[in-house]
Amino acid sequence: MNSADSPEPRLDHRELNRDLAVFATDPLAGSGLPLWLPDGAVIFAELERLAADLARADGCVPVKTPVLGKRALFERSGHWAKFAEDMFPPMAMGSGSAGESGDELVLRPANCPHHALVYKARPHSYRELPIRLHELAPMFRAERSGVLSGLSRVRQINLDDTHVFCRPDQVADEAAKALRSALEAQRILGLRVDYVRLSLRDASPSYLGSAEQWDGAEEALRKAAAGAGVEVVVAPGEAAFYGPKLDLQVLDPGGHEETIATVQIDFNQPERFDLTYDAADGSRQRVVMVHRGTLGSMERVTAAVLEHYQGRLPLWLAPTQIAILPVSPSQDPAARALADALVAEGLRPRLDPDGSLGARIRESRRRREPLIAVIGSVEAEAGKVQVRDVSAGVEHRVGVADLVSLMKAAYVARAGEVSW
Repeated sequence: MNSADSPEPRLDHRELNRDLAVFATDPLAGSGLPLWLPDGAVIFAELERLAADLARADGCVPVKTPVLGKRALFERSGHWAKFAEDMFPPMAMGSGSAGESGDELVLRPANCPHHALVYKARPHSYRELPIRLHELAPMFRAERSGVLSGLSRVRQINLDDTHVFCRPDQVADEAAKALRSALEAQRILGLRVDYVRLSLRDASPSYLGSAEQWDGAEEALRKAAAGAGVEVVVAPGEAAFYGPKLDLQVLDPGGHEETIATVQIDFNQPERFDLTYDAADGSRQRVVMVHRGTLGSMERVTAAVLEHYQGRLPLWLAPTQIAILPVSPSQDPAARALADALVAEGLRPRLDPDGSLGARIRESRRRREPLIAVIGSVEAEAGKVQVRDVSAGVEHRVGVADLVSLMKAAYVARAGEVSW
């Protein structure tokens, strides 16, 4: 095979970012704290919208909680004992803060303690459960400088996070629902799931909860995994100390394995925070907590889709969905009218009138925009547009109204491309 026949090398998201300008870093901001540029903010917003839609479809309700908490909160949750080395140092509150003298505030390493407090804010009946609290929220890890990398390893993680509070008899259904949503998220993103890892306890005495709790939780996850339609690998000894879990695993071209979403059963937080419900017989019973990581972190999933699509994102996710190129100034009014019509439908065009047509087409290709619309005198007079679908490698001459309608339909359906 000669060099002309060799496939182009695949670029990682940091290399792609040189052309795409999704994020930036600056020493003044600090390592591992990427700055989302305008195009990156569009990707973030679309992923956030997807996360919210998937959560809403499963009956999750939104909450908002602070990124800070007292050190005592994370001592109660167990994070301080287990993860203090990965947390940022506490911030001491001075004596001038009324009622808080001697307190220390901590940037949270996880969102679940705050969600436990939201659940605990009022009593709950067995008839209300399950309660599913959703938040796309930042959390913080004091990662060492040597392991930080682009968007894939950062110090502020914006995580699609849901915590379900349910009765023991509801755990199996909730685990199955969470796994279905995680798989659906990956389907919409076009990302492959290589297998689901079922992480169980081993013979170690370090796990919290009774044998009965573990047996019931593991059986619930086995049932959820069995119905997932993907390969399941059992991993004894890989469970968290507070409960078994399902992890969606992917392998990159280099063979490196990553967890992109998780479903985890937790006996620890309900015990530590005394999270209960009023049972049918009038007694107070402990809830079970299910952690749902449906989409994952905005940083990691953005890196994943950039690398998977090599920067040419699906139309619904692309920061610029179509480049509009009038051939000469006389077509500027038609080009502007098309851009305005697309914007009115919530779409994202880029109007590029200056320079030679060839240079503008090359610029659109460099930016990896899904569609290129050229408007010459013939198209302007006919109310049509010559559209090049770059990914599909096809061209179409379509009416302006038809183009807007087709793009809108693809965007609403979160389709990878337009159905011409």
